[in-house]
Amino acid sequence: MNATAAPAVPPSLGDLVAGYLHMLTNERGASAHTLRAYERELRGFADWAAGHCGEAGVDRIEHTHIRVYLSTLYDRGLSKASAARALAAIRSWFKWMARAGYVERNAAALVATPKLPKHLPRVPSIEQMNRVVDSVDEDAASWPARDRAILELLYGCGIRNAELTGLNLNDIYWANEAILVRGKGQKQRYVPLGDAAAQALRTYLAERSARLAAVGNGRVAATPALFVNLRLRGLGKPGGQARLTTRSVGRIVKRIAILRGLSADVHPHTLRHAFGTHLLEEGADLRAIQELLGHERLSTTQRYTQLTTAQLTEVYDRTHPRAK
Repeated sequence: MNATAAPAVPPSLGDLVAGYLHMLTNERGASAHTLRAYERELRGFADWAAGHCGEAGVDRIEHTHIRVYLSTLYDRGLSKASAARALAAIRSWFKWMARAGYVERNAAALVATPKLPKHLPRVPSIEQMNRVVDSVDEDAASWPARDRAILELLYGCGIRNAELTGLNLNDIYWANEAILVRGKGQKQRYVPLGDAAAQALRTYLAERSARLAAVGNGRVAATPALFVNLRLRGLGKPGGQARLTTRSVGRIVKRIAILRGLSADVHPHTLRHAFGTHLLEEGADLRAIQELLGHERLSTTQRYTQLTTAQLTEVYDRTHPRAK
């Protein structure tokens, strides 16, 4: 007599979250920052759902449950932007589960995204940016040559903070006057290296070699990282590269910006916005800006047209006699 096979136990919500994060890591090459954000949002929802829908299976979760969960986020004082991020993560998770056959449909697709106010980023003017980048010295920077090169690449090439810190020495193509940038999802693109940025890099690289030689007793210590930290921490450890962190870059940019009279809310991404905005103001084609910034969708790049239009409207309202 054949024994009756035991029914298959459906995976728990925690297992499904772990499976989705594993897919993001191995198939999409998601960054550590993206993984942390998705894990935070999905673990929070899974814990809530386990208490309100039971652990019998994810198929018990309806769109009404997700709406209630968003309401609890508002009750905790979270903003609409935070709720929208949580919903985006839940939608993506359900989409993956539907494709994998864990659920019949994407319940999160029936939940409307909270309407967000359009906050256009405040961008320094061309004159302000030139003044800041040209005045990086000892009073504003712990390593002026390195920190000026950082500003030149963030503003002169429009790259992201994580893209900057991920650069290696062999990503600089001097003959082609370009750098190889690894963007989101491990996508690669080449970005032109302007004369000012190239000169700043050469100055920094000479000092970088001297510092590495000093700790290597005359021989240049090996590290592929383009930008290294001031004290070369971690270089002597196995696998250590002394690579500068995104947090350190944020502190460097903010300190220089504040000491040069810019707003205290300036951060590395502000320089990326300035790059796109100033290109557009000077007549660059929107699709060319899209390629330079590595935007997947043109709609993301079009935010810069909104910003420029807002600036023009401000000028019009302030100067035209019929606008007063």
